Amino acid sequence: MKNNLIILSMACLVLAACQPKAVEPEQMFLSEEQVMEMLQAEPEGYILYDADNGGLNQFVADYMTEEGDYDYVRYRAKIGDNYLFSIDTIPSAGKGIYIRGRITTDDAGGNFYKAMVIQQLVNGRQHALRVSIDMGNSSGMYAMGQEVLIRVNGLCIGRYANQPQLCVPSFNNNLNASHYDEKVGWAPGRIPAAKARAAITRIGMPDIDRLYYEEIDLSKLVTSSTDKNEGYGKSLIDLETAREWDGKLVKISGVHFTGEYATTQGKCEKCTTGNPETDGNANVFGPTTGNVGYPQSRVVNNGTLNFMVSTSEYAKYSHMFLPDEEYKGDIKGILGFYMDNGAYSATWKTWSVTPRDISDITLYNGVDFWEPVEYGTKAE
Repeated sequence: MKNNLIILSMACLVLAACQPKAVEPEQMFLSEEQVMEMLQAEPEGYILYDADNGGLNQFVADYMTEEGDYDYVRYRAKIGDNYLFSIDTIPSAGKGIYIRGRITTDDAGGNFYKAMVIQQLVNGRQHALRVSIDMGNSSGMYAMGQEVLIRVNGLCIGRYANQPQLCVPSFNNNLNASHYDEKVGWAPGRIPAAKARAAITRIGMPDIDRLYYEEIDLSKLVTSSTDKNEGYGKSLIDLETAREWDGKLVKISGVHFTGEYATTQGKCEKCTTGNPETDGNANVFGPTTGNVGYPQSRVVNNGTLNFMVSTSEYAKYSHMFLPDEEYKGDIKGILGFYMDNGAYSATWKTWSVTPRDISDITLYNGVDFWEPVEYGTKAE
């Protein structure tokens, strides 16, 4: 009996030893002191692109060249001396190279699938950078409002359709893409999940109240047009400057939806009342693209200028009806400048705001706030 008790006691000790140790918050969310200890442990020193060292814009300027160091992407669209696609490799050896920022996106709404954007305030000015990451439901680990430190050694800084992004080289073989002949080949790709987790450190707890929303004047981006149905107005910003605007967290005020979509010919056409599962021009935020996968754009107007609101067909609110024109107010989201064809000019059509979710749209008709209604839940 005594031996049995001894054996049982030893078994309990073994089981207790096998119990996983609870993860402490300080292991997941580092303090400023722990961050400094980590940086100072770099054997060859470190470079940190924070607000005191030029920020995200300086990081991009230091490592992103116009042509890139991948010959494979140079044949892609080019306007003058500006390349719309590029990949530059960041040194893997030597000093640790770090960037820092606060996550402004959330993939729960479906508009930022396997992608995030970080922002940084430098002398009161917003810097922003897209991060391509091959991780579904990434906001479970990297929540909106979370400040992060990213060790970028061995990664790449690249442009896809003139949008700068932290990435890795990837061979794009999407034959279903629009104008796929201009896109198949090497391009900026998503950072593998394991590599991303190793590179990204979370600082403190997520705090969405610390996100900075830049209120933008549409006239600073595009000029007006006498014919609102046809005109897009030329951009007032050159391609290089547009890269610094791309990815910013913004708010546009005093706008209403016009019930129109943007055509590939640069015109505005009225949306139809068709089924969004089969009609790509239906009166919803993101109807089908026939599995091609490009974001759908719907037109808003501030009384003088048209602008585009972009939504993925995979967003949770993609089949919500567009608000009636009587509703006017604010739209928040990520500002995008997307140009993938050298034959295009920089126009109204190249800009858009992408809401993170339906809650980024706040409209009022003087009596009631707009409430979204999904296709199929009311009679047409």
